[in-house]
Amino acid sequence: ALWPAAAVEVHTSKEVDAVNGTNLRLKCTFSSSSPISQHLSVTWNFQPEDLSSHEPVFYYLKEPYKLSAGRFKERVTWDGNIERNDVSIIIWNLQPTDNGTFTCQVKNPPDVDGTIGEVRLRVVQKVHFSEIHFLAVAIGSACVLMIIVVTVVIICRHHRKKAQEKRIEVADTELREKENLRIREEKEARPLED
Repeated sequence: ALWPAAAVEVHTSKEVDAVNGTNLRLKCTFSSSSPISQHLSVTWNFQPEDLSSHEPVFYYLKEPYKLSAGRFKERVTWDGNIERNDVSIIIWNLQPTDNGTFTCQVKNPPDVDGTIGEVRLRVVQKVHFSEIHFLAVAIGSACVLMIIVVTVVIICRHHRKKAQEKRIEVADTELREKENLRIREEKEARPLED
């Protein structure tokens, strides 16, 4: 009789984009037909975009093991929880040279065969706020400030002109009234002289 082969299924995101210089959690979960074994092992590897040979990234067997050499030395930490079937890691300070494919393999004896999770990572360049954004904000602010100053100057000139016209009009009215009053007084004074 043939027995069905026991296998581990590994689940990862297919593609991930991350910004240069940031940290990234590479999520990897698994399911197994067997209970979690004391001999469960997790192997993370990396293949650069130029398809050169695989490089070790991280290893777990009863406890996490850090790399003693390679591009990921001191840059990878364990962020998994075996009881929750989570074997994720965090990569610190991503670099453009980290572009490539990460593989996550879980063996849970007697389940030693199964799928290998793959994540394709693209590290994109970071735009520094102090460069482009600061320049855009500075230019935008200067433009807005210029518009406000010009508007205030135009409004002030308009009000000043209106006030001056009003003063002239008032002065003219007062002058006419004084002139009319003088003429009236002269007319009133003439009959008395006659």
